[in-house]
Amino acid sequence: MLRIGVMVSGGGTNLQAIMDRIEYGTLKNCCIATVVSSNSRAYAIERAKRGNIPVTVISRKNFDSEEDYDRALIEHMKKYRVQLVVLAGFLSRLGDSFIQEYRNAIINIHPSLIPSFCGKGFYGIIPHQKALEYGVKITGATVHFVELEYDSGPIILQKAVEVLPDDTPETLQKRVMEQAEWVLLPEAIRLFSEGRLEVNGRKVIIKN
Repeated sequence: MLRIGVMVSGGGTNLQAIMDRIEYGTLKNCCIATVVSSNSRAYAIERAKRGNIPVTVISRKNFDSEEDYDRALIEHMKKYRVQLVVLAGFLSRLGDSFIQEYRNAIINIHPSLIPSFCGKGFYGIIPHQKALEYGVKITGATVHFVELEYDSGPIILQKAVEVLPDDTPETLQKRVMEQAEWVLLPEAIRLFSEGRLEVNGRKVIIKN
């Protein structure tokens, strides 16, 4: 049984997608051992509670340094014997010690086709605003392993979503979530749980 720690900051729609796949039986041999929120007002906390999943708020502002924050997160994940950390709309920066502790075992979902519209400051609605400003015809989502630099880790999966002529940032965000994010993140977890992801330099090899 793969024990997953999901980290959230907002509404928790990607958390819900994972919870649903586990409930439906399409994510076999997986369980969410803990949910960690950086925001005490995040609706994701209510989702976790409804699913009877242990949930804790660990906020960066309550720690004097990044190292102290990382230490608290590591201790929490070890307490719940977490094997895979999933960033599902988590907005706080993780430090080097946490990333090294869970090297190639932290995955993130990003609402664009990396390397487009990514990096520091590109979160929430912003990648969709920039996609429309740039006039791209295709956007999408990316699941990748996490490294210290924002959105820089090896790419696991990507899925394209068409940009429609009458799109607003809000309609595009909703469609990217429904058509790409909620599909890709559970699938990446499934591949990880089956031992089918191999990191080779900058590339992720998906084994048969």
